[in-house]
Amino acid sequence: MDKFLVLGEALTDCVIRGGVTTETPGGSPMNVAIGLGRLENDVTMATRFGRDERGTALRDHLAASSVSTITQAGDAERTSSAQATIADDGSADYVFDLRWDLTSEMIPAHGFTHVHAGSIGATLEPGGSAVEETLRRAAESGATVSYDPNARPIIMGDPGDVLPRIEQLIGLSTIVKASDEDCEWLYPGLSFAEVAGRWRDLGAALVIITQGPDGVEAWLGDTHVVLPIVTTTVADTIGAGDSFMAGLLHALSAQGQLGAGEGRALEALTKATLIDALEFALACAAITVSRVGANPPRIAEVSGS
Repeated sequence: MDKFLVLGEALTDCVIRGGVTTETPGGSPMNVAIGLGRLENDVTMATRFGRDERGTALRDHLAASSVSTITQAGDAERTSSAQATIADDGSADYVFDLRWDLTSEMIPAHGFTHVHAGSIGATLEPGGSAVEETLRRAAESGATVSYDPNARPIIMGDPGDVLPRIEQLIGLSTIVKASDEDCEWLYPGLSFAEVAGRWRDLGAALVIITQGPDGVEAWLGDTHVVLPIVTTTVADTIGAGDSFMAGLLHALSAQGQLGAGEGRALEALTKATLIDALEFALACAAITVSRVGANPPRIAEVSGS
């Protein structure tokens, strides 16, 4: 079994729907870690909590999904938060209150076969440098690496300012998953195929671009796959991409495609097995959007869907 390490922010989602606010655990990397844990993987998350009720709730939430944690010693008073306002169509607009001061010294240099990072925690300083250094060490040790830019313009600022860091992280990654909105923000005017080609030139072996209701595209070597979404009734889209990412990593791990060692860095991935992995990821995402909040499925739910 692969040992997963997930790096990034864990925060409180303050969801506003119809004028009513509900607080739930959130943060894109944490959602991926929760998704992996619920799919019965061995997963550890390196993150940051505050010494407050929200921080306690995040710890309990991770533990309930069998996710181990590595946290910064002497965590700050306040846990980070994201305010999500839900529109009538289920889409979400975000406002963030985020502090991110992870250090590379707190993260073991070895012991994980796959490392995942993404979103704000991969670019926001001072913690972003620690994330990059950890991915670099993981890649050098032979572990596979995945990255999801999950762009948040309100935090990341101008795309031209953050693009060099994002492309550095892509260059360290085996797998890159992004949304259509990420691509359009980072590379206005480029087609998805052109973006995928650029990222593969940087070093990514597998590039996946999710396109909301229009499905997903993937590029691997000479293989190009286009798949539709799994049709469902949408409650909201919070955590859909994160659930997709967790499902994808779970499926690839189950196929023996991840981790250090000869022949285990996607070399054996065929078009058929890639489609199988993508279909599993799409099923995970469909279950997540069918219910309120970032609530990824457990393995029994996906197997029985």
